[in-house]
Amino acid sequence: MLKRKVYSELLKWKEKRKNNKLKKCLLIKGARQVGKSFIVREFGNKEYESFINIDFFEQKSLKQIFAGALTSEEIYKRITANIPNVKLVPGSTLLFLDEIQRCGNARTALKFLAEDMRFDVIASGSLLGLSYGEEDDDEVEEPASIPVGYENQITMYSLDFEEFLWAYGYNDETIENLRQYLTSDKQVPKSIHEKFEEIFREYMVVGGMPEVVMDYVENKDFTRVNEIQEDIISLYHDDISKHAKGKKKQLVRKCYDAVPIQLAKELKKFQYSTVEKGQTRRKYGGSIQWLKDSSLVNVCYNVSQPLIPLMANAKEEQFKLYINDTGLLTCIYGFETKRAILNNTIKGNAKGGIYENIISECLVKRGYKLYYYKPDDNHELEFLLENDGEIVPLEVKAGNQSSVSLNNFINDFKPHVAYKLISNRNGTDGVKKILPHYFVLFI
Repeated sequence: MLKRKVYSELLKWKEKRKNNKLKKCLLIKGARQVGKSFIVREFGNKEYESFINIDFFEQKSLKQIFAGALTSEEIYKRITANIPNVKLVPGSTLLFLDEIQRCGNARTALKFLAEDMRFDVIASGSLLGLSYGEEDDDEVEEPASIPVGYENQITMYSLDFEEFLWAYGYNDETIENLRQYLTSDKQVPKSIHEKFEEIFREYMVVGGMPEVVMDYVENKDFTRVNEIQEDIISLYHDDISKHAKGKKKQLVRKCYDAVPIQLAKELKKFQYSTVEKGQTRRKYGGSIQWLKDSSLVNVCYNVSQPLIPLMANAKEEQFKLYINDTGLLTCIYGFETKRAILNNTIKGNAKGGIYENIISECLVKRGYKLYYYKPDDNHELEFLLENDGEIVPLEVKAGNQSSVSLNNFINDFKPHVAYKLISNRNGTDGVKKILPHYFVLFI
């Protein structure tokens, strides 16, 4: 059983419903295969006396529960009429509405279910980030109204590196012992550093998709890992074919397939010419937005000035795209690339792109928005973070190269702290903290 951080978020929401009379349902968004349904089922069966799971994909007939009046009384009455032996226990029942995008009335009804404090309701579904006008699936139903103010929305991702370490068998105490080197003048012991660098490279290859991680933990077989990842990528391609609107299907697919190609170039900024020679944002801009809304990619925007708020200084036309799970990216590159990563022999521009992807993924999972800073053609900082009211620069080096761009930023903007992530052990140079890549889990 995989330990997931989102479980604590579910507990917090449950406690707020109980103790603070929170009149909100919980809506869980995220890419397909990240474990949304699994974690809710585990939560419902463990934390409630009664758990009711309605899956609108597998149980299409149960959409009739939400036909007619949408008061909570009528809905719960129809639940008892349509689901044999169902138990409704006030104060200890969780209703899970899975694939809710397939029942528009159910989404509308969340308002009335949220106000009824007898039972808790969680909803989830695939591609919920898409606006309904961008859907081309006939089975996706637009709700009559979105229950604004009656949903707590959280986004779920594949396993982050700390969760991967838990799955690997490491406990919280071991991880906390590692954290102390973030603020210590001492270096991580060489043997410990080499072990965690090795595991981090495995994380780059395995990724965080729950099915992949569980199989890897049990079998330690990278061939099996690759086969499962190929299935997930095929599923993503199928989602594009099924859900992208009309002529956009082909454009979205081209953009998605172009991301690994662009990351393998020296210039990582996404260029539409990578998708199709001579083309511009006018043709492919909507496809990029589709990929972003579907959570298949993470977008990192260039900023004109490194000032808070970074979003106000973002250049919408200048951005990088990263694949949502680095294990999937390395699968797209092929098994020889995986082998080279594991053996630490990978070279060239693709190496830099893969390391940028894994750091971007880790940052997103820690709640950061992604921005980079390229003041001229010769200098670039991979990431800028908003933290404690200031801008924190973060430079990513696949090896341990010099830090001209980071040094310039420190001289020009005088941050209190700056990070340089490398493959070697930790150190300090003025405000610059030099850290191994795996320390991104503490930033």
